[in-house]
Amino acid sequence: MAKRKITIKDISEHCGVSKTTVSFILNDRAKENRISEAVITKVLKYIEETGYKPSQLATSFRTGVTKTIGLMVENISDTFFSLVAAGIEKLAYKAGYKIIYSSHFNNPAKAKDILQMYIDQHIDGFIITPTEKLEEDIKNLVDEKVPFVLFDRYYEGINTNCVVINNFDATNEATNHFITNGYDNIAFVTINSIQNQMKERLNGYHKAISDAGKNACVLKIDFNKPSEDNIDKIKKFLISNDHIDGILFATNYLALRGLAAISQLHKTIPSDYGVIAFDDHEIFELNLPSITAVKQPIQEMSKQIMNNLINQIESNNNLVYSHTVVPATLIVRNSTVKTT
Repeated sequence: MAKRKITIKDISEHCGVSKTTVSFILNDRAKENRISEAVITKVLKYIEETGYKPSQLATSFRTGVTKTIGLMVENISDTFFSLVAAGIEKLAYKAGYKIIYSSHFNNPAKAKDILQMYIDQHIDGFIITPTEKLEEDIKNLVDEKVPFVLFDRYYEGINTNCVVINNFDATNEATNHFITNGYDNIAFVTINSIQNQMKERLNGYHKAISDAGKNACVLKIDFNKPSEDNIDKIKKFLISNDHIDGILFATNYLALRGLAAISQLHKTIPSDYGVIAFDDHEIFELNLPSITAVKQPIQEMSKQIMNNLINQIESNNNLVYSHTVVPATLIVRNSTVKTT
């Protein structure tokens, strides 16, 4: 049989003091309420002997602090988001916080429901990968001075705390890597999205192509389509654009589908196509040949996100907004070795 949980009432009855006195001692307010050292020692000794732990729910009602953080991402099963989540959870635990995970799958209605759930549960702070059409909800959080951090993407024109990478520069560098290595007809495969991180990646590609005097060749794919449909669309794109010799994929999941499409077309890398993936994946290092990739700085992003959020939570609403850009790294592997 489970042992009955000790309560404040039990402590007060055993020590011969009021429940209010016990509460003052538990909340480090004994001295300001002139409670004697003898009583403090007696109560703390009994607490240690019994292993008493205060109710987190009761503490949250009393203090307004739940020591929980809501983390809402696009898809927690995605490699990038799961690694960021793992880094955040590790740092949060060290700071005394627990994490509640949620995925919105780029569905604005679901994202709104999740945010409302966080608010209803009085969660101390939010970490959000925003969807489209969530601007008004984010503005409400700003107006209410709710501690939160956007990451991976943000809304232009809304002053918020956010942590992102240098998307424009990263795809610009990746495209120039193709050009420097002798690729002439470089395609960009991305998702059909108005989110700023995807626009910046596309713009970085276009800038490099324009500066080199080359022609752009872009395929946009719907995010929510089944992977088989995406593979077929990539295959048709490559067949109808048989001049392509290099492909830059805007996400790692697009790159994985692209590798499947190239295989089904019985083409090889890098002799038929050079390939670069935006956002590294363990498969890219193991693939034969290994795939060149833009690696996002997971640990640094997690650190910046948590430092920013904890500072907000502990600032008593004295918020100073910051836009933190963390640089990505191009990891050069065998998929961009130009063959003659």
